[in-house]
Amino acid sequence: MRRKPRNPSYFRAPIIAMAKKINKRKSLEKPDQRDIFCQVQDAFRLAARKTSEVLGTAWAFIGAVSVIIIWGLTGHIFHYSDTWQLIINTGTTIVTFLMVFLIQNTQNRDSKAVQLKLDEIIRSLSGARNRLMDLESLSDEELQKFHDEFQRLRKLSESTPAAARKVGGKSTSN
Repeated sequence: MRRKPRNPSYFRAPIIAMAKKINKRKSLEKPDQRDIFCQVQDAFRLAARKTSEVLGTAWAFIGAVSVIIIWGLTGHIFHYSDTWQLIINTGTTIVTFLMVFLIQNTQNRDSKAVQLKLDEIIRSLSGARNRLMDLESLSDEELQKFHDEFQRLRKLSESTPAAARKVGGKSTSN
């Protein structure tokens, strides 16, 4: 005796009821709390990006030059005193100190993004050597070996292009 297959809607109702129950339970729970370090890191990343966008413009440069010109023009009013000089020295020191961190953060992010893009290109090319991925994590000695190898291949290709293709083809193993 063969059983008649059940209607798909017969199974759908209990599944929907279970999903609603789970969603209701999740809404009553506290959302996942990220630790304070992650929150501070995200806030710094956003602030650094916005600040670098603003301070990397011609208007920011014009503003900085304007501050220096105004400071210079007010020198005679303050009789070129030590306090007058201290104001610009302190201001530029503080700005320089903070900009070092912003520039370093921006450089690190840009460098990491470029490395990931290059790794993806290397990974997707069939003839590329996959061991060239993640070069940034190698030691200085290992990087020097790759540098020397590419210098040798460049010199070889300048002397005889056919020989360079032959040597380059042999060393493209993954």
